Amino acid sequence: MAEKNMVTDNPIIQIINLKKVFGNGDSAVTVLDNINISINRGEIFGIIGLSGAGKSTLVRCINLLEKPTTGNIIFDGRDITLLSGRELQHVRRSIGMIFQSFNLLMQRTALGNVCFPLELAGVPRKEARIRAKQLLETVGLADKENSYPSQLSGGQKQRVAIARALATNPKVLLCDEATSALDPNTTQSILELLKELNNKLGLTVVIITHEMKVIEQICNRVAIIANSRIEEIGTVDEVFRHPKTQAARKLIFSASGYSEEIKVTGRLLRIVFDGKSADEPIIANMILKSKAPVNIVFANTKNIDGKVFGQMILKLPEDPETVRMMLSYLDSVNLTYEEGKFHV
Repeated sequence: MAEKNMVTDNPIIQIINLKKVFGNGDSAVTVLDNINISINRGEIFGIIGLSGAGKSTLVRCINLLEKPTTGNIIFDGRDITLLSGRELQHVRRSIGMIFQSFNLLMQRTALGNVCFPLELAGVPRKEARIRAKQLLETVGLADKENSYPSQLSGGQKQRVAIARALATNPKVLLCDEATSALDPNTTQSILELLKELNNKLGLTVVIITHEMKVIEQICNRVAIIANSRIEEIGTVDEVFRHPKTQAARKLIFSASGYSEEIKVTGRLLRIVFDGKSADEPIIANMILKSKAPVNIVFANTKNIDGKVFGQMILKLPEDPETVRMMLSYLDSVNLTYEEGKFHV
């Protein structure tokens, strides 16, 4: 298949002033409040938050499995909150969804599971089987069409679920914690498959997760949800370089293995390296320029959408003039840095 992916500024999903409240009166709980997100055609968009932040409710609102209390969901130019019955069912065929628990029909084979949404859509049996076989081949399971879910590994089950979600040629694929039940190697293979589908089919992918490493590996942009609200939206590398909120910092540092139990007094500086600066002896040069040592409190590297990024937290010297010289040098080499406490 030729590659079709091209991210455009033309949004396929717009979430406008969305609010979701469960319960009534004194027992009412606001799970989502004033959510505004625009997701572009062809991008892989991440929504990340800790447990209880409201992210799974948000993704279920996108295809109206949960109806928002107030607000609008614009999908492909139509306000689907105004639809019901057959019109809504027709739109949902353009929005595939996969889940953490796979949600396969245990009494059906892999082929039967992929055929199921086609049967519901009224596709003739022979045509549905041909389509299902093609999709199982696309996800790398052509040899498992007669296997039941109990005979498949977790990664294979998720591949069947992806094939099933693609059966009706959706424009968007919603992934609700789709890799949370998988081991790291299997997670990597599923993320690579999702990226391949995004590239080849032009499929817009929305990733719901609590794992920053998933966002870093696959997403173009990310929205951070905390306390029922969107705290921050931006490209993944921009959020990593310049986290603006405490919620973003917590997710970034927890994904990096930086422990909040690390307690260091004094002035701390976080330096961010991109792929262009990773090979340069910047810290060594900074020390030579300022003629003063620094204590490296924490350091790590990571891959963000195919590019190598790194971060380092330094304890700065007490002398203000020495610190000024160090920061001046970092400015001269155009390196991103921020001063703070970094106890998240």
